[in-house]
Amino acid sequence: MVSMRRILHMRLIATAILAAALAVGVAACDGQDEKTGATQAPPPAVKIVKAVSQPVGSAWSFTGKVQAVDRIDLRARVEGFLEQRAFVEGAEVEKGAILLVIEKGQYEVRVAESEASVTRAESSLRLARVELDRSRTLVQQKVAAQSRLDQAQSAYDVAQADVTAAKATLEKSKLDLGYTDIKAPVAGRIGRISVSVGNFVGPSTGPLATLVSQEPMHVVFPVTERELLEARKQGAETGRGADSLKVHIRLADGQPYPHAGTINFVDVQVAGGTDTVIVRAVFPNPDRTLIDGQLIAATLESKDPQKLPVIPQQAVQADQQGTFVLVVDNENKVQVRRVRLGRQVGGGRVAAETGLQDSDKVITEGIQRVRPGQVVAPVESENEISSQTRG
Repeated sequence: MVSMRRILHMRLIATAILAAALAVGVAACDGQDEKTGATQAPPPAVKIVKAVSQPVGSAWSFTGKVQAVDRIDLRARVEGFLEQRAFVEGAEVEKGAILLVIEKGQYEVRVAESEASVTRAESSLRLARVELDRSRTLVQQKVAAQSRLDQAQSAYDVAQADVTAAKATLEKSKLDLGYTDIKAPVAGRIGRISVSVGNFVGPSTGPLATLVSQEPMHVVFPVTERELLEARKQGAETGRGADSLKVHIRLADGQPYPHAGTINFVDVQVAGGTDTVIVRAVFPNPDRTLIDGQLIAATLESKDPQKLPVIPQQAVQADQQGTFVLVVDNENKVQVRRVRLGRQVGGGRVAAETGLQDSDKVITEGIQRVRPGQVVAPVESENEISSQTRG
C-alpha cells in the first residue's frame, strides 16, 4: 500500500515538472514571436540607372514619299508611224538623246516645198521692188499717173508679206520635221514604252513613255501645324531658319539612307481636312537608291543638339496625367517625376526634355514592388550605365 502511494506521488511530481517546462517553453515562444513581430522587413531592392546628359537634337518623324524633280511624259507632237525606238526600257539616258523616231518622209517633203515657196516669194519680191522703183521714177518725171505708183507700192507690200509667210511656213515645216525625233528633255531613267514600233502615233495617242530624273530627288511629307510651328521656333532660336534643320530617311527595309537632305520648300497653305502642311526636302541620289514614288520614313531633326538627360525606355511609365518615372532621392525614398519625353536615341533609350536632371537615380527594375515615399535599397545597373556611356 505504501509502495502504491509512493508511485502515485512520484507521478504527480513528474506531471508538475512537465507542466512547468511546457509553460516556460510557451512563454519563451510567445516572447520570441513578439520580438520577431517588432522587427521591420528589409527595404526592397530596386535597380537604378543614373540619368546621363547627352547632346540630343529635337526630332519629328513622318511618313513621306520620294518624288523625282522632273517627271516627264513623252508624247508625239506630230502624226506618223513610229519608226524606231532608240532606248532600252529602264535605262538611263542623257539630256538631248534621241529616244523615239517617227517616219520623216512626209515632213522632209513639206520642208522642201516650203523652201521652194520661200524662193518663189523672194523672186516675186525682187520683181515688185523693181516695178516700184520704175513707177516712182516715172511719176517723178510726170510720165505716169500717181495711181501706178500706188499699185506698185501695194504689189511690193504684198510680195513682202508673201516672203514672210513663206518663211514662217518653212520654219513650221522644219519644226514638224524636228518633232519626228522625240528627244530626252532632261537626263534621267526612262520607263516602258506604251506602243510598239510600227503603230500610228500622234498628239492624241497619249504618253509614249515616262522619263524621270534621278539626281537629285525630292522627298515630300506632311507636317502638322503644331510641329511646323515648333520647328520654325527652333530655327528662329538658332538664327538660321530652315538651315538649322536636317532630314534623314529610312527605306522600306528599315535601313537608314546614308545621305542627309535639306528642306527647300514649305507649302503656302494648310490642308483643311488634315491640318497639315506639305514640306519638301532635296536629297542626293548618287547610287540611284531612291525611286520615284517610293514610300519612306522621314525624320526632321535640328542640327544644333541640346544636352538632355537620357534614360532607358523601360523606366518610363504612363497614367492619365501623362508620362512619369520613379526616382530614388538622397534618403533612398521613392519619388514620382513627371517627364516630357523627347526623341529616342537608340539602344532602347529616350531623352527627357523636362522633369529630370543629370545623375538622377531612375528606377528601371522593381517598379511594381514600390510606392512613392517608400524606402528602397537601390542597386546600380552596370550594364545600362555602360551602354549609355558608349552611346
